[in-house]
Order: sequence, then C-alpha cells, then structure tokens
Amino acid sequence: MADQFGAKSTADEVLAGVDLKGKRFLVTGASAGLGIETSRALVARGADVVGAVRDLAKGERATAEVREAAKTSGGSFSLIELDLADLASARAAADKLNAKGETFDVVIANAGVMATPFGKTKDGFETQFGTNHLGHFVFVNRIAGLIKDGGRLVNLSSAGHRYSDVVLDDINFEKSEYVPFIAYGRSKTANIQFSVGFDARHKARGVRATAVHPGGIRTELGRHMSHEQFEGLLENLKKQREAAGLPPFEFKSIPQGSATSVWAAVVAPADAVGASYCEDCHVAKVVGPSDNVMGGGVYSYAVDPAKAEALWKKSEELVGETF
Repeated sequence: MADQFGAKSTADEVLAGVDLKGKRFLVTGASAGLGIETSRALVARGADVVGAVRDLAKGERATAEVREAAKTSGGSFSLIELDLADLASARAAADKLNAKGETFDVVIANAGVMATPFGKTKDGFETQFGTNHLGHFVFVNRIAGLIKDGGRLVNLSSAGHRYSDVVLDDINFEKSEYVPFIAYGRSKTANIQFSVGFDARHKARGVRATAVHPGGIRTELGRHMSHEQFEGLLENLKKQREAAGLPPFEFKSIPQGSATSVWAAVVAPADAVGASYCEDCHVAKVVGPSDNVMGGGVYSYAVDPAKAEALWKKSEELVGETF
C-alpha cells in the first residue's frame, strides 16, 4: 500500500481502475484548485459529487470541466452554497443537506484560506481558525449522520501544522502578536486534531476520519502572500532542505496535490488512515521538532487524543453547540 503511490502520483493514477458508480462524495471548496481537480477525478470514475462553494456563480463557471467529466462517465455534479467564515451559512447548508437526507460515502473538507492579514469571521473568530477549523467543525458535525456506516471524513491539513499547536486560550491572538503563518499553523493543527476527535466518536460504526497534506502547490490558497513573502518562504525552504541533505523542493501539480485526498478517501485501508495524518499517498510517521521534518511527518501534538478532546470541547464552547 505504502509503496504503490508517492509524491508524484496524480489523482487519476491513484483512481485508475476504480469504479465509483453509486458512490456519493461531498467536497468543500470545489470551485478552485484542488477542489475542482478532486471533484473531477471522482466524477470521472462515475461518482456523484456535491461541491460546496462560497460563491455559486463562480462555482458554476469554474466547474464546467467537472460537469463534462460527469456526463461522460455517468456520474453527477451539483453545488451547494457554503461560506465557512459564517456559521449561519454552515448551519444553513447542513440543514439543506439533512432535509434532503441523501447519504455520503465520503466527505472531503478541502476548503480553506492561508496566511491572511489579521481579520475576523462574521462570528468574530480569527479568520484562519474560524474558516479552516470552526466552519468545518460545525458543518461536518451537523451532517455527520449523513455519512454512511463505513464511510470516511478527509480533512485537508498541511505541513504548515508544524508552525504551531493550537493555543486554546488565545484563539483570536488577543495575548500574542498576530503572525499570518502562525495562525495558519494553528488552524491546520486544528484540522488534524478534529480528525482525531471525529474518528474517536464515529469509528464504532466504521466511519474513519483522517487528515492529509496535499503538498506544496501553486493555487489560489497563496493569494494573500506578497511576491516578497513567497520568495522568502521558498528561499528559507531551500536552505532548510540543503542543510538536511535533501534534494531541492519541487512544487506539485494540482493533479498531484489531489492524489493524497482521493487515496485516503477511496484507496487506502480505512483502519490504516483513521485518526492519522497522510502525505504523498501514505500514512506519515510521527515526528518531533528535533527530527529532520524536511523529510515529512506529523508533529505528535497534532495527533494527540487528549489535545484533540480539549480542542473539541473548546470548539463546542466557541460555537455554542455540542456534538
């Protein structure tokens, strides 16, 4: 399993020969980058995919190729409105899906923002934590009953989780200076810890949750970074890899970046990926700050069940709901 696919595998290669007719998927952030490619790869194998997008008009324009793939394969693709920076929108979208009552085999929580200037969501939470974590926390938990027994939840995280653990008593950076990538790191750690907490609550019925790092990819995610910030990040990464004796960093293509999501969703054994963090189409090893993390891996705090439970309770407190 671990050796069949790797960093350069594409979503199409991972799903080669896989028949997804009759399978239903929900993909958030389906109107850009990885969300479009993930949806396309799934419908091309006959799957029925619901894409959740903030802007329905943009979503319709951006997903023409997904609809064409669905026509050819016999799958289907439709859109629902979901603004993860607005908990009322997350609840409304979940309510609509619950009212229809159509179940899903897999939910892929793909949407997110990165390194934004300091700001707050409609509900008053720091933008990245509020959007990347709390929006999905409410939306996914509210539709948890629609995930079929034996189904899966795939949360998109990032190697950026290594920037910081979640700081539960400083969600809005009221006690510390706001640093865009530290805030991003906290939100990406939260994505992993949410997977651990969700997995613990649903694995008794065979529903497993995992988090994935898609790799470094040029997508709309980096739109908040200046050219200088971007070049500085690449230069720092280059130096770190050289010091670690590793080859130069290479960006993944969007098809390669979508591979780990569909691998974890469809191909990998459920018990292997449950409550884990995956990268390059395999389950990552647990590492610490002193390890050579340029070679990959997940920090232990991100997959710590006790930390996951603490985040779950804090998240419920923040959104005013218990799940």
